[in-house]
Amino acid sequence: MPTESSQPGPRMGEFVAMMALMTSLVALSIDVMLPALAQIGADLGVQHENANQLVVTMVFLGLAIGQLLYGPLSDSIGRKPAIYLGFALFFAGSLLAIAAVNFPMMLAGRLLQGLGVAGPRGVSMALIRDRFAGRAMARVMSFIMAVFIIVPIVAPALGQAILLVAAWRAIFVVLLLLGMVALIWFGSRQPETLPAGRRAPLSVTRIGLAFREVLSHRIALGYTLMAGVVAAVLQSYLSSAQQIFQLQYGLGPLFPLFFAINALAIGFASFTNGRLVMRYGMRPLLHVALLVLVGVTVVFVGVALATGGQPPLWLLMAYLVPCFFCLGILFGNMNAMAMEPLGHIAGIGSAVVGSLSTFVAIPLGAIIGQAYNGTVTPLAIGFAALALGALGLMRWAERGQMAAAPDTEPVV
Repeated sequence: MPTESSQPGPRMGEFVAMMALMTSLVALSIDVMLPALAQIGADLGVQHENANQLVVTMVFLGLAIGQLLYGPLSDSIGRKPAIYLGFALFFAGSLLAIAAVNFPMMLAGRLLQGLGVAGPRGVSMALIRDRFAGRAMARVMSFIMAVFIIVPIVAPALGQAILLVAAWRAIFVVLLLLGMVALIWFGSRQPETLPAGRRAPLSVTRIGLAFREVLSHRIALGYTLMAGVVAAVLQSYLSSAQQIFQLQYGLGPLFPLFFAINALAIGFASFTNGRLVMRYGMRPLLHVALLVLVGVTVVFVGVALATGGQPPLWLLMAYLVPCFFCLGILFGNMNAMAMEPLGHIAGIGSAVVGSLSTFVAIPLGAIIGQAYNGTVTPLAIGFAALALGALGLMRWAERGQMAAAPDTEPVV
């Protein structure tokens, strides 16, 4: 069975925590900002409330673009230098957002932050693939998600707490400081995982050939597209969660509490997946989680229509919690399945998987988020459509599964 390679590095616990912090900078950059969206929009002259969602969307856009750059770059100059470049851009974006005097300037800063965090987020996937393979990789990714899920649990509460004592610009100062902590920890403790002898020259031809290989591989492409569609579920929720909980349901400062409950569902599912995947494999868990997600989301469309898009809060949470539990099972397994055939091109492979899935998620999530009309009906319909689409993509990908059979090692 594929397990951890013999490369030097920190012990498993420290490695998981380090990778979790670096990859969680994306979630932190988004979730800590949610309680402040209305204040940011008001201070910077936003006319339409739904436009505040762009503060979230621009981070995803920068992430999608950046991952295309960092993967090939990390294959050429090494994992660590590429991650250092990402941190530098993230710091520049944070400073621009702190100094923003209008909404376009804020969006530019957020785009730059997204371009920056794409480095630690995307290259970390390749770094993990350098050290692990097969179900062991899925297990590590699940434990990493279980650790960094603490961030979306506490991030909105952190943002709310900062707003009690300072203006929204202080949130970006905190992001800047946390990024510096992550950079120092990574730089001092994690060795380079791609030795000079395994590096490839950075060339347009090589990148084009690698893209063709990834995009022509049925399993890698199918699960990448599926990951994008499922990620759109989370992105549409993130875009409209503040409006739904704080405005529609009038929760005000209690918004972080309800947001944390849903984040806990993802974290618990990720931890559970890390234990189950070594016994049952990735595909069976993907099947069960996706079928449950389809069933729950389709049923809730009827509930939303029957209540005029205003179901009781308890019923909305009873719907969202199992949805996010299913997402927690899906995320680590989908990415691991997409990356499994790409070990020999891990850098650019992680770039294509991460970037393409994010490019798929951005318009789908934005359409659902911008459709918010004071009810949960657009969100409910969007969730159901995305779940059905993900199911179709998984069926398509599995037509080539038996030929490659990346998940058929014996159960132990």
